[in-house]
Amino acid sequence: MVRDFDRIELVTEERRPRVGIVGEILLKYHPDANHHVADLIRSENCEVVSTDMLTFFLYCMYDHVFNYRQLNGSRKNSRLANFAIRVVELTALPQRLALASSRHFDAPVRLKTLRAGIRDLVSLGHQSGEGWLLAAEMVHMLEGGIGNILCIQPFGCLPNHITGKGLVKTLRRRYPHANITALDYDPGTSETNQINRIKLMLTGAK
Repeated sequence: MVRDFDRIELVTEERRPRVGIVGEILLKYHPDANHHVADLIRSENCEVVSTDMLTFFLYCMYDHVFNYRQLNGSRKNSRLANFAIRVVELTALPQRLALASSRHFDAPVRLKTLRAGIRDLVSLGHQSGEGWLLAAEMVHMLEGGIGNILCIQPFGCLPNHITGKGLVKTLRRRYPHANITALDYDPGTSETNQINRIKLMLTGAK
């Protein structure tokens, strides 16, 4: 399937500005929850980049490994989690190899690589919600050439305010090209105001 897509002739080889979407898992993937933000980004002639949902489940499994090594977690649960992570990543290996050889697609990143990217930024003990994974996804995007990131979270979502919105200044200092906008989805906030902030960020992306 990947080879078939690679054979499709493109109208132009010029790549549109890429915009990464990270944040709370429901808002990130559910178009009704995020007011169809992906469609808005595409309508502004930009390319949407998002992470795969499988990585989130692997991140949840790794909590047991960290808890055993650093806290008072169960050794049995740690071994089961490690085994499950290896099985899942081995099963997904053909997909990763196929995408890695593609001219147009990026291969999913391994959980180990994501963890290594945030060693000096945030503790792996941040396990609530998206926890350290949110920061790791932003670092991976910035180091992969995706400088435009929209970080979305429900209003008052503490895990995202700490490991997402709370790290924006640090990431901007480390990656001067970073164009990051943290956007709260509050029922009391005008949708028009949200759209205007997104469009302002996209102006910088172009």
